[in-house]
Amino acid sequence: MLEADQLVGYGVCHPCRTGYKIGPLCADNPAVTERLFAELTRELPVGSKLQFEIPAVNPAALALVKRHGMQHVFETARMYAGPVPHIDVGRLYGRMGNSSA
Repeated sequence: MLEADQLVGYGVCHPCRTGYKIGPLCADNPAVTERLFAELTRELPVGSKLQFEIPAVNPAALALVKRHGMQHVFETARMYAGPVPHIDVGRLYGRMGNSSA
């Protein structure tokens, strides 16, 4: 998503074995995230299953899924060999998981 020729967010919604999955979803602020989420889900078939893996350390991501009535189903842990990379979790709303569930 561009605002004044600046990238302020991006996201992907893709089919998986059952329904659809959002990830990654990154944005500069919650308002941009909300607009991206709406755009990514706008044309999904009614009643489709939707998966969205959020970083639980981002309160705005937690608020987003709560606003949309999504429920907690599973948890994952990020593990690294070597130093933990610097990730701005304040801009990270949805992670790209490696499952195709």
